[in-house]
Amino acid sequence: VFTIVYIMEDRSVLMKRYEIGRLLGQGTFAKVYYARNLATGQTVAIKMIDKDKILKTGLMDQIKREISIMRMVRHPNVLQLFEVMATKNKIYFVLEYAKGGELFNKITKGKLTEEAARKYFQQLISAVDYCHSRGVYHRDLKPENLLLDENETLKVSDFGLSALAESKRQDGLLHTACGTPAYVAPEVLSRKGYSGAKADVWSSGVILFVLVANYLPFHDKNLIEMYKKISKAEYRCPRYFSVALKELLYGMLDPDPNIRMSTSRIKKSPWYRKPIGMAALKNVTSDKNFGLTGDIDSDKNQGSLSLTNLNAFDIISFSTGFDLSALFDEKYGQREARFTSKESAAAVFATLNELARRLKLKFTKKDNGVLNLATTKEGRKGMLELDAEIFEIAPSFLLVELKKTNGDTMEYQKLIKDDIRPSLKDIVWAWQGDQQQTRILRQAEQEQLSPLPPISPIPPQQS
Repeated sequence: VFTIVYIMEDRSVLMKRYEIGRLLGQGTFAKVYYARNLATGQTVAIKMIDKDKILKTGLMDQIKREISIMRMVRHPNVLQLFEVMATKNKIYFVLEYAKGGELFNKITKGKLTEEAARKYFQQLISAVDYCHSRGVYHRDLKPENLLLDENETLKVSDFGLSALAESKRQDGLLHTACGTPAYVAPEVLSRKGYSGAKADVWSSGVILFVLVANYLPFHDKNLIEMYKKISKAEYRCPRYFSVALKELLYGMLDPDPNIRMSTSRIKKSPWYRKPIGMAALKNVTSDKNFGLTGDIDSDKNQGSLSLTNLNAFDIISFSTGFDLSALFDEKYGQREARFTSKESAAAVFATLNELARRLKLKFTKKDNGVLNLATTKEGRKGMLELDAEIFEIAPSFLLVELKKTNGDTMEYQKLIKDDIRPSLKDIVWAWQGDQQQTRILRQAEQEQLSPLPPISPIPPQQS
């Protein structure tokens, strides 16, 4: 096939399948365009790579590796590769479109609060941990490679510098120096071989620092001096950093990779595990959350429960007939479950307490009113733990959120399905996101789907 871009009704169409729109960005070897699937109406990003440039610079193996890696990885926080097409002169990656742009753009507007940074950091570590479990290491993590969709969901992109576990030498270490200098680990700079997992942890630590401080922990006009600071981990945290955040950063930015924290340890750190408040969702919701909280009379074992009052937008979004869970957490259905109840908070608390006793789960109440249930035996990924938080939607109408905070996701889903859902049937009014309800909703959405507005034509092709 020699002609792959057709001009139809003043539109540029790729292989009769994708309408090509505006230029989103470009690099040395590729251009990225906004596009739309003509059959489904889905918006995508198409990465057009020049074959000749790739062949001349010997990067074809890297492109093939990027394709194999992206096909291997399927995670809500990793930019999805839908398909790959090729012609004599071009390679086309059809990618998930991240409407929110780069996370880097948020930093340029000023530093983030710890709560806002935590929301993105938790998603980053979730993606990194998932990739590591499949033998995939990114090696070039930086804010510019972290994208956001329209719901503020983080998407890790640009796997071009990733290395598969199979590329390790006999010592089990990677030996190719990749990444951006300010974000790379000391052992990567030394070129002595390194653990891809520990290198990604270091880069994630630098990203976290930048999100909250709005500047790099290691910076110097002289590149050699910056390398020295990185190798010795010479940096200072601003005074406004919380103690918990400083402790986490000290663990992640340890120059000794053998001592440096792993992703599993990061997930257990107090700063990481602190629940994200509704305020962190302010970019998603248009209304301001109410500040009403209530304490419930309880016995000495219960203590007091703090209820979060939700606004009108939240009520609609959490209701069983209007499932907007993706707006609030992209991992819904994997590590989180919600149900509504007409029972009192005290009754819900008592039922959860009885459930924990019957299933031999450790049951504790945190300082912020969140209830924690944990197994007493280690599973595939350590102790399985989940937090239960009660939200007051209206008088005598509650929303209960059950979120996995540690352990294996499959074990969590099995616990929810086999034990928790049946045990809570007497207090549950409705579970959000039941499959039958979701199918009905999706069918209704498809029937009412309106045509997408026209998109701008492609700029003239460069010769």
